[in-house]
Amino acid sequence: MSSKTRLLRDDDLRQLLVGKSIRVTEQRMVILRELAKLRIPTSHPELTERLAGVGLDRATIYRNLLSLTEAGLLVKTQLGDKVWRFELPNTMSTEHGAHPHFVCNDCGDVACLPESAVALRGEAVRNQVAEVQLRGRCVACVRA
Repeated sequence: MSSKTRLLRDDDLRQLLVGKSIRVTEQRMVILRELAKLRIPTSHPELTERLAGVGLDRATIYRNLLSLTEAGLLVKTQLGDKVWRFELPNTMSTEHGAHPHFVCNDCGDVACLPESAVALRGEAVRNQVAEVQLRGRCVACVRA
């Protein structure tokens, strides 16, 4: 089980904010709690839908996603579909564990893959590749 699959406690989330000298607000805590539950990068519209019942509007969620990303608490990634997605780093530190993503060409689902799923060599290492994305068909789409 990776550290991402366990639910972070509020104290852990508060510590992440305090560690970056960011004021702890209930809005930020709600957003971080939700992102901590997820194991995949999530778009602003998806997060807004997930938080529909808690009284945060789209603009508030977006502003907080941007400020948390600028502070280095969230990672913002674009997976080839021109949609920005946000995720909480895989570790308790604020450094994002480098890992590839798998994107299904049919349904668009995104999955975080373990670092060991891809080994970079040669030109990729020399060019300091920052992100790896694999595309194909997910198991559910292959079975359908």
